Amino acid sequence: MTDLLRIEDATKRFGDFVAINGVSLALPAGRLTAIIGPNGAGKTTLINLATGAFVPDRGEMYFKGDEITHLPVHQRVRKGLSRSFQVMNIFAHLSVLQNILVPVLAMRGRAGFPFHEMTRETEAVTEARRILREIRLPDAENLPAGTLSHGDQRLLELGIAIAPAPELCFLDEPSSGLTPVERTMVMELIRRLSTERRTTFVIVEHDMDVVFALADWIVVMNRGQVLIEGPPAEIRENHAVREVYLGEEELLA
Repeated sequence: MTDLLRIEDATKRFGDFVAINGVSLALPAGRLTAIIGPNGAGKTTLINLATGAFVPDRGEMYFKGDEITHLPVHQRVRKGLSRSFQVMNIFAHLSVLQNILVPVLAMRGRAGFPFHEMTRETEAVTEARRILREIRLPDAENLPAGTLSHGDQRLLELGIAIAPAPELCFLDEPSSGLTPVERTMVMELIRRLSTERRTTFVIVEHDMDVVFALADWIVVMNRGQVLIEGPPAEIRENHAVREVYLGEEELLA
């Protein structure tokens, strides 16, 4: 597999606290990866480093072979890197369609274009509506995003993340707060989008049912470091993972 993102010896400190400690990681194209670990393991900090929200104190990052260590967020998005957030990150007062239009227009260099002149942006509107069909929200396009159910807001957030047509997309807790039915729907959607869009997804997730059902590869973090990585069957049977995070009973379930 060809590496989309390569992280080499990355370290990030916040005062005396070392959130990421010498992490090296390769994320190849086409492999759905899950990053797991206990609270404080450094999972979200790693996403923030990869997507440009944070700059490492040490180490380098490469995307499709190009160094991006100090590249700002918007330039990484244009290169094909995107993300969703653990805390819901939608524009509640904008319509569902407008939420999708924001990143679609940004990729076209039209982020400042006012929505009331959308008659000039027929291609962008068509693209946004296509994304709404992909995420199963075509009938909600005129609703204020804040009026959607929690599950539909998660779908909308996924739509916002894929709107820039990323090659690599990080999803931070995509099943957070969802019912079992909603969780299954989101899992199926992520798997389908990874195939149909040829988008490589990396999920940070606490729900082990989601992780073992969805991921092709699992990276286990602990105390700011990569403890182990491998296929789900190998991670399920690893004694160090049992001790550090999951618990033997849950792993064997």
